[in-house]
Amino acid sequence: MKKAGELIKEYRLRRKLTLRKFCTIIEFDPSNWSKIERSLLEFPKSKSILDSIQVVLDLNNEEFKELKEIAAIESIPQTFLSEKKVLESLPVFFRTTRSENPSEEQLKELIDLIKNG
Repeated sequence: MKKAGELIKEYRLRRKLTLRKFCTIIEFDPSNWSKIERSLLEFPKSKSILDSIQVVLDLNNEEFKELKEIAAIESIPQTFLSEKKVLESLPVFFRTTRSENPSEEQLKELIDLIKNG
């Protein structure tokens, strides 16, 4: 699975934006953004930065949803991510929680289901 920074770099290059131009538009330090694209720094979680990225890169709803899901997955502790089955189930988990607003008990059940297959 691609990392959020790698995905943004693909989108940025597809739009023929240099790193510096992109960073000027979203008002982000180019040196730090370069590290994000190379997965040396954590992807930003700020709604305003994510919204700026969507506009600047002209991401459609599916592309933006994928980016947010990957960024969310990257913020999950490594212990969960080391299990392949859990990692593969996370996009379904995020889509379910986003669209259905499950109760705390339903979330626990979903987590158990993911962990135990």
